Amino acid sequence: MNPVSVRVPAKVNLQLGVGPLRDDGYHDLVNVFHAVSLFDEVTAEPADELRITVEAAPGSRVAIGGVPTGDGNLAARAARLVAERLGAAPRVALRIRKAIPVAGGMAGGSADAAAALLACARLWDDPAAPALAPADLLNLGARLGSDVPFALLGGTAVGTGRGERLTAATVHGTFHWVFATADGGLSTPAVYAECDRIRAARGGGVPEPRESGALMAALAAGDAEALSAALTNDLQPAALALRPSLRGVLDAGRDLGALGALVSGSGPTCAFLAADAAGAAGLADALDRAGVAAQTLTAHGPVPGATVI
Repeated sequence: MNPVSVRVPAKVNLQLGVGPLRDDGYHDLVNVFHAVSLFDEVTAEPADELRITVEAAPGSRVAIGGVPTGDGNLAARAARLVAERLGAAPRVALRIRKAIPVAGGMAGGSADAAAALLACARLWDDPAAPALAPADLLNLGARLGSDVPFALLGGTAVGTGRGERLTAATVHGTFHWVFATADGGLSTPAVYAECDRIRAARGGGVPEPRESGALMAALAAGDAEALSAALTNDLQPAALALRPSLRGVLDAGRDLGALGALVSGSGPTCAFLAADAAGAAGLADALDRAGVAAQTLTAHGPVPGATVI
């Protein structure tokens, strides 16, 4: 069997609406995912046992020291799920090349899991009579995490439930982004817990999240200015409480000309929407000179999800 390589994108949340805490410990979400052109690459090839190696992608300065290489890596769990479904042994070597910031709120770990699902399915499944259809991979992805199905799908989509139930959104045009990374990550469970704590201290009920009509209209129109006004993240106050320095990063981006700014997902990466590619490049340079971020990255979206290359 020949190795199979899959390219998979990062995401930014254009809207992250978080409902009240459920009895099972989760929250109902309205999560507008947007895939952007920062990619990890996962290569699967036959091996005597399941092994994972992780390296920074060529030209990338992603810090990979905290990425697990055992069963703590979602990609390993993905490989085991595919093997179990196909009745195969999980004898595979997975090489992960990372360009998506680690623990940055851009779903890099979930992206790697999605890529591993697709790569292992292509490696082990029968191409003449495949047992795993795209819908099967989406279902397996949902068992791994709320962000995994979107990494398979890509584009722009509205996620409901825990974020795993996806509906593709209508988008015209291309949107241009700058991402400012921070030293060290933020724990997603810790950010959700802080969100719950802030809400409890504030008192009053927590409304069920609803899809933003203004945001969906801006996407359909390809209107970057309208989109910038509609960006929302219910986790942002919690991320700022846990990492107050992010407020200065957001303010700097706005002062330097970003159309819109928000914390990406659970953070700590900050996302800035620019008017066009030139505006994104200029903003990234200005943020670099300001010294407010560990690294700045430019990207555009939407882009396709996990793709065999």
